Amino acid sequence: MKKKIIVVNFLMSLIVLASMLFQTVHSYEHIIKQISEKPCQHHTSENQKEITHHHSTDAQCDICHFAFSAYIPSTFQTVVFQKIELTVKPLYVFTQSVSTFFKGSLFALRAPPALL
Repeated sequence: MKKKIIVVNFLMSLIVLASMLFQTVHSYEHIIKQISEKPCQHHTSENQKEITHHHSTDAQCDICHFAFSAYIPSTFQTVVFQKIELTVKPLYVFTQSVSTFFKGSLFALRAPPALL
């Protein structure tokens, strides 16, 4: 199993190196193409000007613009937290019954009963 993983890792590294080598060889192809072209000689008179003539190079070469990157598209959904504010009106109701009659003893208290 380890030998199989080593062979796969070696082949993947060779594939990456081959793609980089191919891109370099392809750039030499552009240089050879520019050298082999004939120079352009314009035959114009002094009072005539050319405004429509243009020499262009191949700027949209997909092989030359290829690059390795570590981009991983994010396909997961994002969660948005929203703060919900509720307004609550406080209700202050306090009633207390005052009794002067002692109804027994409460053993949770540690002091003698107080009469209000």
